[in-house]
Amino acid sequence: MYTIGQVAQMFHLPISTLRYYDKEGLFPNLERKGNIRQFSDTEIEAIRVIECLKKSGLEIKDIKQFFAWVSEGSSTYANRKELFEIRKTAVEEELKVLEKTLAMLNFKCWYYQKALDDGNEDEINEMIPNKLPAGIQELYDKAHS
Repeated sequence: MYTIGQVAQMFHLPISTLRYYDKEGLFPNLERKGNIRQFSDTEIEAIRVIECLKKSGLEIKDIKQFFAWVSEGSSTYANRKELFEIRKTAVEEELKVLEKTLAMLNFKCWYYQKALDDGNEDEINEMIPNKLPAGIQELYDKAHS
């Protein structure tokens, strides 16, 4: 069993967030000793799922729906799977955008280091758009696709 403070540290969350999750009913079996919440491995796993779904862009109301499906049992497996498939697709799309962004950042780091080394941008501008060194060309192409 873990205290709310221990769980907050474990997940780098404010205690108020864990209290909010509790208030929203996301920990239906959370035990209390007196007025102190006692988090078990069940709640720890629930927090992992909550944080995953939040990071994937899901709102708390939709996360509550997921946990409602969990409490309904095996008849909701298809709903739960579909939810995770949709979130997976959303994250994959976000990754593509981030990869393109990272390619541009890496290209520009190379670009400005070369400009610093050369003292100007003349040689770089002669290489753009398709005469860049191989690895840099890949970054440029990805950033400009």
